[in-house]
Amino acid sequence: MSVAHYYDLCQKSVGRAVEIRDIHGQVHRGIIERVDHETVYLRPLDGAQMPPQAGPGGPGMFFWGFGPGLAAGALFGIGLGAIASLAFLPYPYVW
Repeated sequence: MSVAHYYDLCQKSVGRAVEIRDIHGQVHRGIIERVDHETVYLRPLDGAQMPPQAGPGGPGMFFWGFGPGLAAGALFGIGLGAIASLAFLPYPYVW
């Protein structure tokens, strides 16, 4: 499929959990955070990215996904031209 097709699909799917397989055979799972004309940015779907379980005043009290050992900019980008396939995952996605 074309880059324009993946751009439109990702733009309409911001906030959804996806699995992207790239042209190198790597599989990336995450929630689409934003899209520009060259890159789709995902927040990874691993245990470190889930909202921390904390009491009042603890880490993650006000910000989703900010826990110990996790930086605020924990997004990663995948070039739209490198996408071989994109599949939507059930939400909330748990493995």
